[in-house]
Amino acid sequence: MRQFTLNMNIKYQRPIVELKSWHNFEALLDTGAFFPVWTVDETILEMLGGTFLRKDITFSGFGGRTKGNLYKLQSMVIGDLIFPNTHIIACKDLQDVPFQLILSATMFQNLIYEIDDKNHRFNVTIPDDESNVRNLRIEDANGRLHILCHSA
Repeated sequence: MRQFTLNMNIKYQRPIVELKSWHNFEALLDTGAFFPVWTVDETILEMLGGTFLRKDITFSGFGGRTKGNLYKLQSMVIGDLIFPNTHIIACKDLQDVPFQLILSATMFQNLIYEIDDKNHRFNVTIPDDESNVRNLRIEDANGRLHILCHSA
């Protein structure tokens, strides 16, 4: 088993992790989210190597339905986890939040993770039968979004 820990920003009551290894971004951990969401200007996402795939993807969340643009990132690094060619939805409706992205629970599928609120830590354990390289895809089937995440 392999383990890593990320610090959570103590200024917030929500679980917002500090991504020191990935451009110093901060990300909300959302155990109810199905896919990662980019919350700031899409030009930054493009500067990070994001490739636009599809416009106006409709999805549920945040108390209702909203839209966002689907991108593919060459690489996203969350602690020791590497997400090559991963999909992310950029949502303009969230540009006033204090974090740059939302990390979905699906990104940690088949891993062991703990939000340690008391000590402001996000602990992740990668079991021996899982890889730190993760494949995350957002696919559309009959108008419904499906999330696929597994070890490489």
